[in-house]
Amino acid sequence: MQFDPPLEEARLLRRYKRFLADIETPSGELLTIHCPNTGSMLNCMSEGCRVWFSRSNDPKRKLPGTWEVGETPHGRLACINTARANALVEEALRAGRITELAGFSALRREVPYGVERSRVDFCLEYPSGVAFVEVKSVTLGFADSRVAAFPDARTERGAKHLRELAALARSGVRAVQLYCVNLSGIEAVRPAGEIDPAYAAALREAVQAGVEVLAYGVDISPLGIEVVKRLDVLLN
Repeated sequence: MQFDPPLEEARLLRRYKRFLADIETPSGELLTIHCPNTGSMLNCMSEGCRVWFSRSNDPKRKLPGTWEVGETPHGRLACINTARANALVEEALRAGRITELAGFSALRREVPYGVERSRVDFCLEYPSGVAFVEVKSVTLGFADSRVAAFPDARTERGAKHLRELAALARSGVRAVQLYCVNLSGIEAVRPAGEIDPAYAAALREAVQAGVEVLAYGVDISPLGIEVVKRLDVLLN
């Protein structure tokens, strides 16, 4: 995924009201842009850090740009736009880079499923059946550690998705939880039980039910992002 037009660099002044960020460009321009991240963004930003944003010339938009990439307090780069994760995964799926899910004949997005009326991110069709794939964007990193964690805030919705996947697995349908780790310098991912113990418990129960858990990392820069390698998943 290449950013076209290229992202612009700025400095973060503050993030507030969850979806707003004030930034200052190198020329001194002050802007309020959209922050497309519903999480806490724990360890993912600090005032004064470098950010990169996409600018919009759409007169109908209330805000002139969208925060895409940021430099974390630990010197990593993070894609903070959680909407990018599904597009990155779809690109990787179609290119065959996620080998565990290769060989599908059709890909559908946002397919309704489950008793809790969820929508799965991807439904992949194979000659032998289907696979339901739920994607989560991971940006929570820690100093002096190459292990990222999910989630960065409590997420009942995330636990619900795991329950839905577990029910599918128990019924004999292939179900996959895929973590797209949008953070540089990471080798593994784990559940953040210290932040959301209910989610961590739901993940362990899903694995026991037969849900596959995969994690893939990205190459990330202000020029673009690409899924490049499988990461370890640490459940304990």
